[in-house]
Amino acid sequence: MYSHITLGNNDLAKAKEFYDAALAPLGLSAVMEFDGAVAYGPSAEPGPRLSICTPFDGGAASFGNGTHVALEAPTRAAVDAFHAAAMAQGGSDEGTPGLRPQYTPNYYGAYVRDLDGNKLQSVCYAFEGTRIIDNRRQALKGVTSTWL
Repeated sequence: MYSHITLGNNDLAKAKEFYDAALAPLGLSAVMEFDGAVAYGPSAEPGPRLSICTPFDGGAASFGNGTHVALEAPTRAAVDAFHAAAMAQGGSDEGTPGLRPQYTPNYYGAYVRDLDGNKLQSVCYAFEGTRIIDNRRQALKGVTSTWL
């Protein structure tokens, strides 16, 4: 659905430490680094990426009001680990791990802000004690929602 999402930062070394720790529980790691940017993904193979970079225009990075990036987690424990790692790296809490039944009965998520104020979410659609293997639709079987 997308090629990549890029989030600006003002200190690439600190941002990389934050993202290395926060994304590891989700199975994501730095797969490409180049001048002023790092790209994260599940493997070095081509595919969707989350990139962090210093702005190309040389100005200060800032976050978008009303935007966030949601990253799918294979288990609820991975959501918990994402949140804990983000907090340990100096991120700020925007919503502790837990069920969000207003979305779907088994929607388990956590929200954080990175060191530059970008809002990130980790979400698991699997039922307690299960993993998302193919995709979230299997876990959501029988759930009616207009945004799926």
